[in-house]
Amino acid sequence: MFTYSYPRPAVTVDAILVSSDKTVLLIERGREPYKGKWALPGGFIDMDESLETACLRELQEETGIVIDKVKQFKAFGAVGRDPRHRTISVVFYAFIGEEQPALAGDDAAKARWFSLNELPELAFDHGQILEEFKVEVLK
Repeated sequence: MFTYSYPRPAVTVDAILVSSDKTVLLIERGREPYKGKWALPGGFIDMDESLETACLRELQEETGIVIDKVKQFKAFGAVGRDPRHRTISVVFYAFIGEEQPALAGDDAAKARWFSLNELPELAFDHGQILEEFKVEVLK
């Protein structure tokens, strides 16, 4: 393992899960920062897992929903996007049929489906992420 004397960013993954009714699955954050605000399911990668595996794991841990594949959308790394530290997030997405029941777990207080056209106030830069997703993927 390498040890570096300069700071490095943290890497996270986020999941955009869209139903056939054009709803998106969000979690209500149970911890700071942004406790009580809605966000995409996601979190920090483990050192021994791929980005895709981390995304599928975080989705299951926070919502109880298990899917087998996601597609990479984009990476987001604006300075200040996470108030804790420098964080780069790789965002993945998947389309499913009908909404699946979601049960909040891990650090999520709630999990719920929202219309892509009527989103609550979102944490971090997740509003921007979903706007770009709607323009670039849903067209």
